Amino acid sequence: MSPPSILGNCKTVLKCNTAGENYADINWDELGFSLVPTDYMYVMKCAKGDKFSQGSILPYGNLEINPSAGILNYGQGIFEGLKAHRTEDGCILLFRPDENAQRMKRSADRLCMPSPSNDQFVNAVKQIVLANKRWVPPSGKGSLYIRPLLMGTGALLGLAPAPDYTFLIYCSPIGSYHKDKKRLISSLLIITGALNLKVEDKLYKAISGSGGTGGIKSVTNYAPVYTAITDAKANGFSDVLFLDSATGKYIEEASACNVFVVKGNASFTPAIDGTILPGIMGKSIIEIAIDLGYRVLERAVSVEEMLGADEMFCTGTAMVVNSIASVTYKKTRMDYKTGPEALSAKLRTTLVGIQTGCVEDKKSWTVLVD
Repeated sequence: MSPPSILGNCKTVLKCNTAGENYADINWDELGFSLVPTDYMYVMKCAKGDKFSQGSILPYGNLEINPSAGILNYGQGIFEGLKAHRTEDGCILLFRPDENAQRMKRSADRLCMPSPSNDQFVNAVKQIVLANKRWVPPSGKGSLYIRPLLMGTGALLGLAPAPDYTFLIYCSPIGSYHKDKKRLISSLLIITGALNLKVEDKLYKAISGSGGTGGIKSVTNYAPVYTAITDAKANGFSDVLFLDSATGKYIEEASACNVFVVKGNASFTPAIDGTILPGIMGKSIIEIAIDLGYRVLERAVSVEEMLGADEMFCTGTAMVVNSIASVTYKKTRMDYKTGPEALSAKLRTTLVGIQTGCVEDKKSWTVLVD
């Protein structure tokens, strides 16, 4: 497979001072999606109804927490995920951190939690990236995954919002999200292997309607997928595709990513109606696809419509854009178009190009960390 030309001939327009750049002593070529502890974490606290104020950079390590903390007893916690990329010229870019800040605010409101302001969130992310700058992989070797957490850490026994809260950020250098990845095909882009999904028709990820918590990034939304995804992987599948809980006739999302189906010049993705997490990558991909001349519709997508599609792909912060090779529904397996001519490849080329400074950012999506 030939590398996408736009990335294979990257010429970044940003110029950064990288003299004496110091990198962590690890094998960047062997990075996967697993925790590699870095030097520092960011911690900011909010007590008894006050607003978040000043945070601190602390050595990365364990936390001391009360056994009756809201996060431990009632799952009062939310998280975000975003990345820092290093460009060919050594600059470090964040991708749409303001979107993560806004989503954390929406999630916090749903769980009766105070949250950092947008500026506090973005500034904290910048601080933790700079503190762990030597862990940002060289261009083309991966990215620095950043995990902000907001937790009810105050002690309580009754069912109520915690009195005190902690906002914490840690990070880890990562490579590809899925183990069946292909190695670098250019100096900038890691292509993951196309996925094989299993439709889960007995367990559901979120209750139907707008009253649940499927549309927020609550920590309680993720452990319930373990049973389905463990079974799927034991049978050779990459991930699970969940259906709506009301009828079981419509696709929703995979365990940690949004999904798109393609038919002709149109792409369809399930509408965000309270059961599906509003993905930042998915939102960005919709804009890019429209710019490339494709029609994109956000609406209910039936299983039958999915099985008749030409192509299918998923989006998420960890995987960016990943093609789907097949979906198995009960005893029916549908194979989809993959490879460099697929829409997913074109979208990934553009999006990764913007993230890494190889494609002009006309939408002001990237934020320079300096």
